[in-house]
Amino acid sequence: MSDRGGLRIVFYNVENFFDTKDDSAYSDSEFLPDSEKQWTELKYHKKALNIFKTIAATGGNKPPEIICLAEVENMKVLKELYLNTPLQKFNYKIVHFESPDQRGIDVALLYNREVIIELESEIIRIVFPYEIDGTTRDILYFKALTKSEDTLHLFVNHWPSRRGGQKRSEVKRLFVAKELKMETDSIVSFDSCANIVITGDFNDEPSDKSLAGILNAQDPEDSVICGRLYNLSTSLKAGCKCGTYKYKGIWNMFDQFIVSGNLLKTDAMITTCINCIHIADYEFLLQEDRTYGGWKPYRTYQGPLYIGGFSDHLPVYLDLYFNL
Repeated sequence: MSDRGGLRIVFYNVENFFDTKDDSAYSDSEFLPDSEKQWTELKYHKKALNIFKTIAATGGNKPPEIICLAEVENMKVLKELYLNTPLQKFNYKIVHFESPDQRGIDVALLYNREVIIELESEIIRIVFPYEIDGTTRDILYFKALTKSEDTLHLFVNHWPSRRGGQKRSEVKRLFVAKELKMETDSIVSFDSCANIVITGDFNDEPSDKSLAGILNAQDPEDSVICGRLYNLSTSLKAGCKCGTYKYKGIWNMFDQFIVSGNLLKTDAMITTCINCIHIADYEFLLQEDRTYGGWKPYRTYQGPLYIGGFSDHLPVYLDLYFNL
């Protein structure tokens, strides 16, 4: 296989990509010009350019064919990213739906229309039955036709955070995992060799119950069966000393790629492998961790202090190859 797949998918939690306007429907007051953070137009535009710089780097010799994002406020910021950066040179289309998340942050994607044909896109709304007022991000489902004329099913996720503690908040992630599993099971029931890619910020490790248990995303080193799910990030975690998100000195692998078994078949029309997933741990995305040692993601803010960085997460990307 070559160094660059025919279809590269990147996932990036861009951390609080807000515009500077107040939206009364959501709790976005933290990111306004008169807030403690003093979120100005200048800072907002620099944030967009930083996101572009990161995406461009993940693409290698050309931008990624599919760009998946988390923590974007609305369509406005997505258009800002696309139309007011060099991304405008490429034939992308934005896919975005407003979610009921309390802070107003959503998942979204951009895809290159020259190599991807959109067949369907919709949201999977998450409604917690035990918490009437509880809201979270939707799961974005994107169905497309690739240049190999194979159908690709893509799910973009941003699962509930660990706020309040891992165990206390786990019930929400378990519920989202069940909802996603029902969706993937439905696809496999119609096509046992469907090409499924699941990506996102899961706020859980590959070995946690939500992913390894409920979603049943297995180690790709095991024997591969078409209709089963395999978490490519398990091998990545084992082979590297870092992760995508650092909390109190510990790296976590929250940002992941999970694929169906058919994509791991070397003779399939579209294929990937355990070595085709990467963490984009570029030097410009990191800064010295003076508290715990080593390195940590270079964020936009350190508490209320603006430092002009990128995000508290590192991007991950996956290459798919075509056997044409």
